[in-house]
Amino acid sequence: MGDSQTPEPGPAAEVPRLLLSGARLADGRTVDVRLGEGRIEAVGTAGSLAPGPRSGHSARVDLRGYLLLPAPAEPHAHHDTALTAPQAAAGAPAPPPSDDPHEIQSRTTEAALLQLGHGATAARSHVRIGDVTELRSLEAVLQARRSLRGLTDLTTVAVPRLLTGLAGADTLAMLRDALKMGAQVVGGCPDLDPDPGGYVDAVLAVASEHGCAVDLHTDADDPARLARLAAAAGGLRPGVTLGPCAGLARLPHEVAGRAADRLAAAGISVTALPQGCCATLEQAGVSGAAPVRLLRAAGVTVAAGSGALRDAANPVGRGDPLEAAYLLASHGEAAPDAAYETVSAGARTVMGLPEVRIEAGFPAELLAVRGRDVASALSLAYSRIVVHRGRVVARTSAVREYCDSAAADLDLPRQSQG
Repeated sequence: MGDSQTPEPGPAAEVPRLLLSGARLADGRTVDVRLGEGRIEAVGTAGSLAPGPRSGHSARVDLRGYLLLPAPAEPHAHHDTALTAPQAAAGAPAPPPSDDPHEIQSRTTEAALLQLGHGATAARSHVRIGDVTELRSLEAVLQARRSLRGLTDLTTVAVPRLLTGLAGADTLAMLRDALKMGAQVVGGCPDLDPDPGGYVDAVLAVASEHGCAVDLHTDADDPARLARLAAAAGGLRPGVTLGPCAGLARLPHEVAGRAADRLAAAGISVTALPQGCCATLEQAGVSGAAPVRLLRAAGVTVAAGSGALRDAANPVGRGDPLEAAYLLASHGEAAPDAAYETVSAGARTVMGLPEVRIEAGFPAELLAVRGRDVASALSLAYSRIVVHRGRVVARTSAVREYCDSAAADLDLPRQSQG
């Protein structure tokens, strides 16, 4: 049971058949793709497919010049704190982000739509519970989730701060209440608890009670602690994910390799954050990302997420899955195709979502970007068309023009050209 444990029909439940014509696939083929009832109905050579029944219930989108890909997903967001980057007057301390439920709902909605425009048709958002906000932030995010039905699938991770000792008793009860309210995943940060092992045991017990997935924050810079976590969590269904695990990259290669082998043997996935860490770990000045190449070589399922979206942890965070893939490729952690896989197939696997292939019968969760191949799409992915549940839910169009000159006669790229 993953993030999609409670499918919710939205406005996209009844949509017209849609024909995506002249799209280029990653393997170089140019095809038509017909969509219906939220799934891919048929894939054929360009010009071979009709939109569907001759009625007002069919539509066509010309994708000449576009590369068609399985849509990315966002496996590690913090929508409750998104768009709250400190804006203090010169010499004045930055005010803390507002915890007003209406504002949290508003920025959650804005952040989710921003990421939808980038192509992410599903997102997993970590939401803090306990402390002074108790469950109010979670309630606001769940309200935003309901308002976004049919546009994007937003699921929530309940993130308690402390779970052990007297201080953690109330939060442990609150965690169970959070799952009853609608949170679908148990999260947290054992690194910040006085008893990290006890914290993990408490999280796993609650997840087992409710049959839900686990997604924990950890820097993973302590091999012994990571080994204990892997031993405790191994085999838990529906699954355990750790992130951002940047500390693995700071360990000696042999030590990190053994840790990766333990994670793979335990069936634990890792979500890396190539765009930078998030505020949950509260480690100012710590940068870097998990060693994706090493983890994948060990057989660990790896996803890449965005983490902070213009909040205190990263005031310029873009929340763009394609940028996360670009950074992995540019830093040599993965070839372009494999880098994109971490934000698409890898992210969907971590989130418990159905596989997407551009073949008949698979979910119609698609992203069209200007470009001839994945590498060019990651390099200059300005224009995008996003398909969720078989209908176009977002478009971004960019036009590149040059002033008159001899160079303008060359066949230079224009994002708007077909």
